Amino acid sequence: MSDTPFGFSNPDDDPDRKKDEGSGSGGGNPFGFGIPGGDNPFGAQGFDPAQFGQMLSQFGQMLAGMGSAMGTGGAGPVNYEIASKLARQQIGSVTPVSAGTADAVRDASRLAELWLDAATTLPAGATKTVAWTPVEWLENTLDTWKRLCDPIAEQVNGMMLQGLPEEARAMAGPMMGMFSQMGGVAFGSQLGQALGQLSKEVMTSTDIGLPLGPAGTAALLPAAIEEFGEGLEQPAQEILVFVAAREAAHQRLYSHVPWLRQRLLAIVEEYARGIRMDMSSIEDLAQGLDPSALSDPSKIEEILKQGAFEPQTTPEQLAALERLETMLALVEGWVETVVIDALGDRLPGVPALSETLRRRRATGGPAEQTFATLVGLELRPRKLREAAALWRRLTTDAGADARDKVWEHPDLLPDSSDLDNPAAFVDRVIGGGTSAFEDPIAQLRETMERERAEKDRPDDGDDTADREPDDDSGKNS
Repeated sequence: MSDTPFGFSNPDDDPDRKKDEGSGSGGGNPFGFGIPGGDNPFGAQGFDPAQFGQMLSQFGQMLAGMGSAMGTGGAGPVNYEIASKLARQQIGSVTPVSAGTADAVRDASRLAELWLDAATTLPAGATKTVAWTPVEWLENTLDTWKRLCDPIAEQVNGMMLQGLPEEARAMAGPMMGMFSQMGGVAFGSQLGQALGQLSKEVMTSTDIGLPLGPAGTAALLPAAIEEFGEGLEQPAQEILVFVAAREAAHQRLYSHVPWLRQRLLAIVEEYARGIRMDMSSIEDLAQGLDPSALSDPSKIEEILKQGAFEPQTTPEQLAALERLETMLALVEGWVETVVIDALGDRLPGVPALSETLRRRRATGGPAEQTFATLVGLELRPRKLREAAALWRRLTTDAGADARDKVWEHPDLLPDSSDLDNPAAFVDRVIGGGTSAFEDPIAQLRETMERERAEKDRPDDGDDTADREPDDDSGKNS
């Protein structure tokens, strides 16, 4: 898969593209109008309505060929009907989870929860445990994917439309909605391909670090867990308990740290706001395009892989991605630490299984590939390893209670620099006692209480204001 959002390439990394830009009559702009921040191919002539009208006619013919591919799911920024259809095509036929396997999953989860109680102060977060097929994973996680992908797709579609001058937008009229529909097909095709692959490889609902499934539902995918265990020379039951413990630990964190889920989604939205488009890439899509091929979603996906749209990386995006990467590394590192503490003495193979998962990430597992495709994020193994080392050191030096209290407020969490220097962060936590570390929360509560008290006595403030002039009248005369 591509390592940039939705499989798009970065024009700054393409030397051939730099050679092509500025050459030829089009100047890299297929429509013949100026793009903000770009060159106007017409120069002083400005916008050419006749040429734009011809372009709209050709574009209408192209969209007509896309009609059957768009289906009924093209109203939003992402065509999820196409995404679901392509994902299901990739999944193919699946065997339902047997009753015996479902019972084994629930038994493993109950045992894992019992052992986790002694390793963390956060109580159980899942109210039920289920065994999913890849299709059930797709169906139950699609709503969360919408929240992750819609902000990015909306921004990209918006950038495309903003590139049109006002006169062009007025001429396009209803066809402006078709521009958005085409973008919806683009994103839907990319998303469907990514989710189809991911659904066959993830082992739990939180395997990429995010809570993709319904709140309070711990979900394991037995087929992927069985495949993961092949060649590991570990008992299948122990592997199942290990994976169940990781899912249960994720559920505890996301259930009892209420701000965490929203914070992660907010960072994705912040990333989306920083997207900037290079509109000249549409020229490559327009040239030699066969409208009849657009009735096949798989053909659309092939066209898009050639780089139809090319978001440019901005400093704002890089900062948002660093925060997202750090947050996900902290989540994964905490889960790894808690699971090893809970299971390590009972299941000797747990450290080896944890290391196997780390190597899976290092070789570009499904989590990295999907995030690289959808939001341009690669969760670097170095960050994950160092996050686990930080949580381990904090647990050893300050205890599980102090470690888990770090999640009480986002301002208390370590940042990227702390992952590189965990000793300094641990010193801040335990320096002067745990109470000193809790001061930010105490100060916040004190401030809120003081503000409430001031609001509750407005009359006293007015009386004081009335008395002050009388007390000073003699001095001022």
